[in-house]
Amino acid sequence: MKKAALLLKKSSTYLIFLLLVLVCIILSPDFFTPVNIMNIGRQYAGTIIVSMGMLFVILTGGIDLSVGSIVAVGSVVISLCLDSGLGMLAAVIFTLAVGFACGLVTGVLVAYTKMAPFIASVAMMTMARGAAFVISNGSPIQTPKDTIGLLGRGSVGVVPTLVVIAAIVVAVFWFVQNYTTFGRLVIAIGSNESAVDLAGIRVKLYKVGVYAISGVCCAVGGILICSRTATGSPVIGTGLELDGIASCVIGGASLAGGEGAVLKTVIGVLILALIGNVMNLLSVPSYPQDIIKGAIIVAAVLMQKLSS
Repeated sequence: MKKAALLLKKSSTYLIFLLLVLVCIILSPDFFTPVNIMNIGRQYAGTIIVSMGMLFVILTGGIDLSVGSIVAVGSVVISLCLDSGLGMLAAVIFTLAVGFACGLVTGVLVAYTKMAPFIASVAMMTMARGAAFVISNGSPIQTPKDTIGLLGRGSVGVVPTLVVIAAIVVAVFWFVQNYTTFGRLVIAIGSNESAVDLAGIRVKLYKVGVYAISGVCCAVGGILICSRTATGSPVIGTGLELDGIASCVIGGASLAGGEGAVLKTVIGVLILALIGNVMNLLSVPSYPQDIIKGAIIVAAVLMQKLSS
């Protein structure tokens, strides 16, 4: 019985996902088609990458509410760079640097000024969103033809390029979490920060690091979203911080820190993706969608709690 209970606890996220897939297939004949599956992959590739950064922040016991705003900054920065004639590689590097800087500021505020992560990230959320509007003058920025849009439309065989990029990022985070000292210490900090600090580990540096990583992930997310629409917009990413947090929690991460897994977080994103996709296929209006999505999130988390 104990082994069965332990197995159920470990696999509850995957079981919820498989159950939801079956429900989606039953509800809509258009769901399980190659075109729809590829569309889901393209649409949520950026969200998956943003959720990876969010997971590492949550593992330390922190929270990052600025991710949606930094995604918006990333989308307008790369659009402006390309529109100004900057090369693709230089534009991507500059955008990643901007995301890194945003995350670095939040991390320094949290680690070195002892500011609560909620307050520090809300401040960055406000500043980043404001910066996105200032940079773009409040209007969408179209990217030049045959630049970043090629990435969004491209594919590797039959798999969209955006999905391949997301898979590579997930693989890197999975490896870092499971097979590197950095990954183990991030979890240890969330489990018992005082013990890690007494062991002589530079906890503050690791905290700054996870927020900086989150900022870079947001910049990548902004680039991928921009590549899908060939447009950078200051309103992109609104509410993305809530989806990121919900994905981590559905995947079994603890907001207290020290518990969470990369692959389960990806499943959390896909659960939200399936909910939104099947309701769109069923022509459910947007406002009832939010109610249904919230109820399913609560049910998924309660199922995990009951199996623990």
